[in-house]
Amino acid sequence: MSQMGHPVTSRPPYTPFRLLVTGGGTGGHTYPALTAIRALRDRLADEGRDLDVLWIDTAEGLEARVAPAEGIPFTTVATGKIRRSSNPLKMTGPTNVIDMARVPLGVAQARSKISEFKPDVVLATGGYVAVPAGFAARLCRRPLVLHEQTVRLGLANRKLAGSATRIALSSESSLALLPQAVRATAVVTGNPVRPEVLTGNADKAITTMGLTGFDRRLPSVYVTGGAQGAQQINDVVRDALAWLLERANVIHQCGLANVEGLRGNAAGLPLHLARRYYLTGFVGTELPDVLALADLVVCRSGAGTLAELTALGKPAVFVPLASSAGNEQAHNARHLEKAGAAVALVGEVTSDRLADVLRPLLTDPERRAAMAQAAREHGRPDAAQRLVDVLLDAARSAG
Repeated sequence: MSQMGHPVTSRPPYTPFRLLVTGGGTGGHTYPALTAIRALRDRLADEGRDLDVLWIDTAEGLEARVAPAEGIPFTTVATGKIRRSSNPLKMTGPTNVIDMARVPLGVAQARSKISEFKPDVVLATGGYVAVPAGFAARLCRRPLVLHEQTVRLGLANRKLAGSATRIALSSESSLALLPQAVRATAVVTGNPVRPEVLTGNADKAITTMGLTGFDRRLPSVYVTGGAQGAQQINDVVRDALAWLLERANVIHQCGLANVEGLRGNAAGLPLHLARRYYLTGFVGTELPDVLALADLVVCRSGAGTLAELTALGKPAVFVPLASSAGNEQAHNARHLEKAGAAVALVGEVTSDRLADVLRPLLTDPERRAAMAQAAREHGRPDAAQRLVDVLLDAARSAG
């Protein structure tokens, strides 16, 4: 009883859910983590709870800009990048040896930060930057959830698999690549995609982007090499452009540095073809509408791209980045090609080869529809919610 005679209600002190995130270096690792954070925050808000997040990585990666912009506290630890090679002697070269020697320091630093933050769960999304914090989570007896975006397992996640409480995979086919001893901890969630990507409107793209010259009786093709563009893709599309515009409308996102050169190339097009060509350096908030309009996408085959296109059910012609780590993009592209959802253009890519694979896709709507259905069957638009389920379950299991 209080001094005034009223009963005092005793409530336990409120504590927010604490999530520590590690992993990044590129958008393929960073953006799935960011999407999962947003989904978890929304889930907890529905339950009247708050989320505290700490992101541990290096100062050089994309996440060093993304996390603060999202209002997420960010801190760094030492780590080292292992440069892979088919030659074992190169793997033990001086640069790798120096970098590997930095990992124990990073583990010690991460252990201190985890001990202070006391996360309910640690999420690691891959990249060499995730290794120190991943090992430190085990030392601190904090549940560790790995998320793998690619069809094959990344090097960092292979190293951390034995320390993980749960392993969230983007593809069923990845299960067989896990060591037998850890397969019981694995669950297929898919790769989180931004919810806004799934809400596009094709007519809005026509209106807001001024695509009044597009012939809606023809299929529309979205060409992209990522935010910076891709010289390889730009070149083959440039050389096939007149042929392509006879058969399709084209939105070509080429990278800001490449606009002038490609605009000069398109200046000689007949007016009726030029009206079907929309060239831009960058596609921002209008991306969902562009994807809704696109009947076919010509692009790289990074894990995030695959996740978005399959969630939307979009057929694609993939031109994998040959220098991607572990040749992951080629494996991604072939994986969807085998499923009938895409065409993989690997090796030397010419305008003639591009035309050869596009011709039947542009002229046969039923074939595009079959590829779209195959893509949709591999898509997991609810991947972020599935990953949130795994994070919450891992935290509950840890008590």
